[in-house]
Amino acid sequence: MSNIRNFGSITGRLANDPKVFVNTDGSKKVLMTVMIDRGYVDRNTNQRPSDAIDVEAFVNKTTNGNGPFGSIHRGDMVQFAVELRKDVYQKNGQTVYEQKVVVTDVNFLEPKSVTETRLANRVAEAEAQNQQLAAQAQAPAAAAPVAAAPAAAPAATGTAVGNDEQLPFG
Repeated sequence: MSNIRNFGSITGRLANDPKVFVNTDGSKKVLMTVMIDRGYVDRNTNQRPSDAIDVEAFVNKTTNGNGPFGSIHRGDMVQFAVELRKDVYQKNGQTVYEQKVVVTDVNFLEPKSVTETRLANRVAEAEAQNQQLAAQAQAPAAAAPVAAAPAAAPAATGTAVGNDEQLPFG
């Protein structure tokens, strides 16, 4: 907690795997989306609404790998200590003001075994889906009979015109 006047925390599940970008100086920028439940239940749907909050974090160039962000994945329950920052820059001659939520610390709220099991299940599901798609792609190719090419229609001049030369307009 570096600045008590600009400090908060958000708790939720990651909506996607962290995306890591390497900066020119060797440091890394990490972008994530956290799904955060609101503090009430909607009486019409009897469910708790949630908000998707985009957050970014930075990993020092002296840190090995992606720091703590290499250990979290989509679906993991985390708590981030955050600061709000305002970026001001020029784009197409216009001044752009952008509010950002910047992560300063990470707390893992689930045991490592739970997150590893979730990740292993995602990998197994993706492999099964890939095998199913590969089987579907091979089956129609093997079973599909080769259709005979239609005969070329003679043109008005008496010369044959191929299918690629026939145009649907005059």
